[in-house]
Amino acid sequence: MFKRLVDLNEPEISIAIFEKSAQLGAGMPYSKAGANDEHITNVSGNEIPELVTSVEEWIQTLPQNILERFNIKPDKFNDYKVMPRLLFGMYLTAQFELLQKQAEEKVIPVKIHLNNEVVDIIDRPEDNKVQVKLAEGQVFEFDNVVVCTGHRWPKKSEGKIPGYFDSPYPPAKLEFKVNHAVAVKGSSLTAIDAIRTLARHNGHFKDSDNNKFTFELAEGSEKFKIIMHSRNGMLPAIRFHLEDPHLLKDSILSEEEVEKNKADNGGFLSLDYVFDRNFKEMFKEKRPEFYEIIQNLSMEDFVTVVMNKREHKAAFDLFKAEYLEAEESIEKEESVYWKEMLAVLSFAMNYPAKYFSAEDMLRLQKTLMPLISIVIAFVPQSSVVEMMALHEAGILEITAVGDDSEEEPQENGGAIYRFTDESGTKQEQYYETFVDCVGQPHLSYRDLPYKSLVDMKTVAQAKIKFRREEKARKALETNDKVEAGNDGNYYLNVPGIAINDNFQVMNSLDAVNERIYMMAVPYIGGYNPDYSGLDFCEAASERIVKSLLPN
Repeated sequence: MFKRLVDLNEPEISIAIFEKSAQLGAGMPYSKAGANDEHITNVSGNEIPELVTSVEEWIQTLPQNILERFNIKPDKFNDYKVMPRLLFGMYLTAQFELLQKQAEEKVIPVKIHLNNEVVDIIDRPEDNKVQVKLAEGQVFEFDNVVVCTGHRWPKKSEGKIPGYFDSPYPPAKLEFKVNHAVAVKGSSLTAIDAIRTLARHNGHFKDSDNNKFTFELAEGSEKFKIIMHSRNGMLPAIRFHLEDPHLLKDSILSEEEVEKNKADNGGFLSLDYVFDRNFKEMFKEKRPEFYEIIQNLSMEDFVTVVMNKREHKAAFDLFKAEYLEAEESIEKEESVYWKEMLAVLSFAMNYPAKYFSAEDMLRLQKTLMPLISIVIAFVPQSSVVEMMALHEAGILEITAVGDDSEEEPQENGGAIYRFTDESGTKQEQYYETFVDCVGQPHLSYRDLPYKSLVDMKTVAQAKIKFRREEKARKALETNDKVEAGNDGNYYLNVPGIAINDNFQVMNSLDAVNERIYMMAVPYIGGYNPDYSGLDFCEAASERIVKSLLPN
């Protein structure tokens, strides 16, 4: 967002940035709030949006102590390599500083407020202004506010229940030694973060003489184990070579195309159309043999075929096979194309998702998103090697818990995990240590920390209309997120607040607020179901800037 504003070189603007930490640019994932030295990015320099200098160029400028700390050899580093997340955070901070210098050269007034947490945002439509209130009580007034707060994990039981963690962040809190099994809820990137930290404090990894990577338990941690719990008992897919590292950003449906499809489809964008246009059609020219296989498959049929292949193989056996596939992909610089196109589909449908019918949104949530979340995790190879070593040492296991699992924090510590296993048998297990690692939750609009926006009804619950009343009535019987509207229509409440295509917040009457923009992903997950990190930031900021300064 800052880069967009600086690049505009608009003489009329001034910029104020409020950051609750002492470090600009890194955000939660790439700072101590979300990473230790052992945590690795799942993207490389060639896959991120253009900033000021490339990662490869920046690496050449680093002092020796930083290079040694992260085991980086500049002569062997290139923009195709992943890197430690804290190092990437340093890169982002350095880019922010370079942008500040550019702003200074262009005489753009920029005021940075470090270590200042914004606790409230108050819209003042009567003055056409927005107020920002800080934790220490100061109030600032602006013409426009863009909320870019990133990740947030609300604490519910953590701090009250010993051994219970609502998230693994900051990871420093998991730097402890235990002599029992640890329950990890989830099996994707967030879970892997927790696993890498816990393992290092209860044993050590080592390379043996025959090039075998192994793990040995520490004294006093002989009973240490990690049990991952996931809905389907599957592990995420592994990072491979991308044919288009920027995921075909020109594949996004144009406004005209969306409007035409809506006109042909009763006012809704068809999920089947998006699946055909942004997934199946992508194979026609580049992978015609694969297109022949999938051209007549519905979205549900395709997902069933792929998931069946995964379900019929033991999780770690498939993990190892996909690791070898990914290694070959990187070595030969050949994409695993269907996985890459699934990432393209996820990115492409993110912005128009608010135009789906509620029926299609339910299909998306139930069928496609679970597959996408597995495939586009892009687990770094070094994480895979460590997980395989832990599994082979008998330390790491995964169990399928279905859709109805629940954990009950225990007053004296830990939690009881209840679930139905794959045989249909109900299970109940107590764990002294429980870590919720399901990833960034989609937060309710009532979870918004800026209470004036909620209390003054500046923002509203995001909801999507049903196309057919009979489908809505049937869904109403079993889904508490379905409601009848005052207008006689039925709606599906989806996570977060309502926004328009320019990320401007909307009230319950669908009136657009031209002063406040929301690009903090935890609060817009209903209308923007895909979290694409820096890709998302690049696309969202472009729309916001065009709306802020249309000329």
